[in-house]
Amino acid sequence: MKASPRAEGSNRILLSVSPGEGEAFIADVSDDGVKLSGTGAGGLWQAIYWIQDEMERNGGPWLAKGRVERRAAWNPRHLYSYFALYGDPLLEADIDPFPDGYLEKLARVGINGVWMQCVLNNMAPSKVFPEFGRRCDERIRNLNNLIERAKRSGMKIYLYINEPRAGTADFFRNRPEIRGAESGGFYAMCTTPPLVREWISDSLAYLFERAPELGGVFTISMSENLTNCHSKFRPQSCPRCSGRKDWEVVGEVLEAVRSGVRRSSKDAEIIHWDWGWPPEMCRNLIPKLPADVRYQSVSEWSTPIERGGVKTEIGEYSISVVGPGPRATANWAIARKAGVRTMAKTQFNNTWEISAVPYIPVPHLVARHCRNLAEAGVSGIQASWTLGGYPSPNLETAKEFYFAPQSSAGEVLERVAARRYGRKAAPQVVEAWAQFSAAFELYPYSVSIYTIPTQHGPANLLRAKPTGVRNTMILFPQDDYKRWAGKYPPEVVQNEFAKMAGLWEQALPKFRKALESVPAVKRLLAMEDLAIAETCSIHFRSTANQVEFYILRDGDRTPASLQRMREIAKQEIDLARRLYPLAVKHSVIAYEATNHYYYRPPDLAEKILNCQYLLDHELRED
Repeated sequence: MKASPRAEGSNRILLSVSPGEGEAFIADVSDDGVKLSGTGAGGLWQAIYWIQDEMERNGGPWLAKGRVERRAAWNPRHLYSYFALYGDPLLEADIDPFPDGYLEKLARVGINGVWMQCVLNNMAPSKVFPEFGRRCDERIRNLNNLIERAKRSGMKIYLYINEPRAGTADFFRNRPEIRGAESGGFYAMCTTPPLVREWISDSLAYLFERAPELGGVFTISMSENLTNCHSKFRPQSCPRCSGRKDWEVVGEVLEAVRSGVRRSSKDAEIIHWDWGWPPEMCRNLIPKLPADVRYQSVSEWSTPIERGGVKTEIGEYSISVVGPGPRATANWAIARKAGVRTMAKTQFNNTWEISAVPYIPVPHLVARHCRNLAEAGVSGIQASWTLGGYPSPNLETAKEFYFAPQSSAGEVLERVAARRYGRKAAPQVVEAWAQFSAAFELYPYSVSIYTIPTQHGPANLLRAKPTGVRNTMILFPQDDYKRWAGKYPPEVVQNEFAKMAGLWEQALPKFRKALESVPAVKRLLAMEDLAIAETCSIHFRSTANQVEFYILRDGDRTPASLQRMREIAKQEIDLARRLYPLAVKHSVIAYEATNHYYYRPPDLAEKILNCQYLLDHELRED
């Protein structure tokens, strides 16, 4: 591709705000300087970020002459903060979930919003429920401070609404008329009585009146939490809701949310997410959504796959499987027919497939997913759940599809690699990314991703004898390998992880070699990217090792199986030793906000001692 002539002479940059809605900008580059015009603050910010991106790609303070026009194709584009603990951030003044530098980095990669959880009974007072709203003014004051800070980088704050929250029997002792379905000793606030829906609307109206620059809300209405009486598919214990349709009950809740927000804000986004909605509910509820809300669906869900000869489909967040799948596609079509704008819930950085790294270096899969979403006609994205908020090459790749006109995936990946690593290193980096992406597509999805030790890698200890201890969600895999395997035979899981690790290991030298050409100014970040890629490789190989070790342990013990178990223990020592300096040097390794650290360097040292003990005592060759 022939480069355009560089602009010479004046270094003036002239900024102006033009009329219009959304985020759009025009950049005119000539020998007289650069003229940037953007619609509103958002458009102007994106024009400035475009200059920064181009200068980084060009390796210096110069630009190609010509005119560039871009406009946002997807809006909003929000995610969860990489730093945000899942607590009560609006009262924890010593914990800042949105550092200014972080917000600026998110804006640079095209994100224009961050979301945080909101428990409505903490955010507004109520005459009907006098115990609600304690310290709400303090929370709203802190929320407005966050909104103001985010605005400096062209960002908005969105709130996650999952209401009404359940209560104990004590709360309903004198309120039997609103005590709803029971689950696990808690009771829903039944939303069939207008009283509860009015409280939802009044509380949101109160909140948006006092925080008028809030970007909006997104709702979940059928989650793990008990909220409305149908939320956990157990309405039978509610005398009012047991005979009602789930889409009627949930539809009333969604309208209560909408009416409350709209009472105080005509412009705030109201996004209804279909997480947990069964097919019949989707068919009946989506057409009833009003035109001033947006309908959101998880892009990749229900995609059929076959890996290792096992057929299954996606029921959790995935990057190894590229969406959109048939569920989202069908439901978006229903929404568009009803005149409702559509959004995609995505994970562009990481998932529970492996969350011990801030991002999985598979930009080719991200680019393919974004291209598919562009063709599907979505209007915006939620780019992460509580994991996945790191400003990464994956988010840089996705950004190229946020704005029209869009380039081909090949051009996008070349631009991103050149910006991050320099033009000389870019071709080899793109090749390595392609191999990482191809390897990751072998991930045996439908293993138990919450319990299999892809989060822990070699930090998970080896046990020579069965412990009988069940794994727990995310943090303690133990030796419960049959449950790790999920829908697969353990032998298939071991084989698929071994193949994936093998392909990843073949790509690593290419990535490492490419980084030798990275300019000094970019080297520090490049070395962290290499550490992230190395960590993925180590975790995948260790997962294969651990599954194989336990298959052998629980099988017929032979000299050959004992020898192989010893080899695995030695490999685990080597993997822990390789990972130790990476974990020491790079604080992003093994960290995820809602779980903190899966392991720390001393845990890897313990694994070395653990394996050495097995070799010396439990697995001795007598």
